[in-house]
Amino acid sequence: MKLLTQLRALGRQNWRRALRLREKIKISEEAFHLLLAGGVGLIGGLSNLAYYHGMESAKELFLHNTGEPSEVAELLAPWLRLLFPALGGLLAGLVLYWGLRLVGPQGSTNLLEVVVAGDGRLPFRSGMVKTLSSLVSIGTGASIGREGGIVQLSATLSSKCGQLLDFQPYRLRLLVGCGAAAGIAAAYNAPISGAVFAATIVLGNFSMNLFAPLVFASVISSVLSRSFFGIKPWYVVPGFDVTRLGQLPWFILLGLASGWMGALFLRLLRWSEEAFRRLPVPIYVRLLIGGVAVGLIAIEYPGVWGNGYAITNRLLRDQFPPDQLPLLFVSGLFAAKVFATAAAVGAGTVGGVFTPTLFLGAGLGTAFGLGLHDLGQAESVPTAAFALVGMGGMLSATTHSPLLAMIMIFEISLNYSLMPPLMLACVVAVVLSRRLHPASVYTEPLRFKGLALGREMRQPGAATTPTVGDLMRAPVPPLPQTARLSEIADRFLANANNFLPVVNARQQLVGIVALQDMKEYLNEEEEVGVIAHDIMRPPPPCVLPSQSLIEALPVVLASEQRNIPVVNSLREKRLVGSLVRAEVLGFLSEIISPSGKTDEPNRIV
Repeated sequence: MKLLTQLRALGRQNWRRALRLREKIKISEEAFHLLLAGGVGLIGGLSNLAYYHGMESAKELFLHNTGEPSEVAELLAPWLRLLFPALGGLLAGLVLYWGLRLVGPQGSTNLLEVVVAGDGRLPFRSGMVKTLSSLVSIGTGASIGREGGIVQLSATLSSKCGQLLDFQPYRLRLLVGCGAAAGIAAAYNAPISGAVFAATIVLGNFSMNLFAPLVFASVISSVLSRSFFGIKPWYVVPGFDVTRLGQLPWFILLGLASGWMGALFLRLLRWSEEAFRRLPVPIYVRLLIGGVAVGLIAIEYPGVWGNGYAITNRLLRDQFPPDQLPLLFVSGLFAAKVFATAAAVGAGTVGGVFTPTLFLGAGLGTAFGLGLHDLGQAESVPTAAFALVGMGGMLSATTHSPLLAMIMIFEISLNYSLMPPLMLACVVAVVLSRRLHPASVYTEPLRFKGLALGREMRQPGAATTPTVGDLMRAPVPPLPQTARLSEIADRFLANANNFLPVVNARQQLVGIVALQDMKEYLNEEEEVGVIAHDIMRPPPPCVLPSQSLIEALPVVLASEQRNIPVVNSLREKRLVGSLVRAEVLGFLSEIISPSGKTDEPNRIV
């Protein structure tokens, strides 16, 4: 703790020096953010390298083989295909159970939650525990992707650096977004996809003062990763030119199938999570059960081990077992992967679902193409074309982001010839999926907590509208409910705030103490046992980080506080920041001023 305090103090000193240097050379806020994004890009590239070596070490330790998990599983006896995921689930669960107990209670490690309903602070120790758990899971064949661990590690390290430098919440949220962009870019060698992922999924904002740092971080991270791993397409697909309108209806049908299957997959994930959550057992028992489920499925279909990268490449190359009918084999493998991934995710395995979703899309597209060919239809279209378009359709249906799906499939395959049918399938899939399941794979956990509704209900065009989170500052240091009169008086004397928030042990806002409420106690010669809970007022109207400034304006105008409390949700009311009333009014008056000046201040991100 002493070392951490010294590091924090040193970081503050360096940050003050950096601010003075920035003032001397008159560097703009946008340019400063690009410099920060460059540093985050380095963190992302190095996180990818560290995670790769950790993953290889885990596979060598548990499997004594560093090959693709699905290919390793094919070489093992059936009982070992069951044993390794089961023991791996138990060990990964024990890492989570004891690791999180050891580090103590910390904030949420969900990237979207700390951006949508938080102050951009990702807890470092919890993040490292979850990274270790994900390495154990991947090293023992869990049906989960590695990209989730890379993104989590990159974003956590970026946020931690910002915390050590005492950055304001708006800048911490930007660092989290840049960390996510750098993680995706490094994991898939896809810089455009990394920036689009962070803009559309994590930050939910495409304004240029946000998007420019995301692009900068993605480019630095992907180029650094290329220096370690080289550059080559993740998936190799034979070229196929779509030159006739008559070929497009088949891909529209595939888009409909992807949308329906994507919504079904999302529902299955939710049902699995709810079922495991109802089990009155510790996390390591739930992960053990999830590992057993994956192992049982792997006895017949060893391809469900891992994220499915190797099997996806086989499907794209039309490589099927010679002793099985292709359509029957692909359909069985697809269903097996759906249930294996649902079991792993539902149990609480730490990892990503991005690459497994690509596997499912390839399986769906391949089965779709094989079925058409068996019926004597679309014989001029190769099965691999349907497989690649199916990957985009499933990704679009589960993420609810067709733009991300289009760009991602192009970057990981470098195949432009299939872009027209891919674009059709992606938009058709997302339209149907949204009607069948309103939440995406990323917003479902937030909806469960009641946190994602604000962003999902925003009107078209709101992606560039400044939000409360863009102007949010650190919260006014709150008082505990048990604070005595002398402590309350010292707090008022130490700052110019006319109100002080009062929180309980879980940092939930339970009331406020006004300066004028202290008057009747000023003549007391000694304390009479009165605490903050006794003199506090009820909690005032609060705002959420995801609200637009226009939505928050009525609360701002009605408030008599200089710093309006910002909470993560109206249900939980955990204090995450404050909104300076004068800043909001000044910003909005600048927008509507007769001079027509509408440029956002440099500080807004």
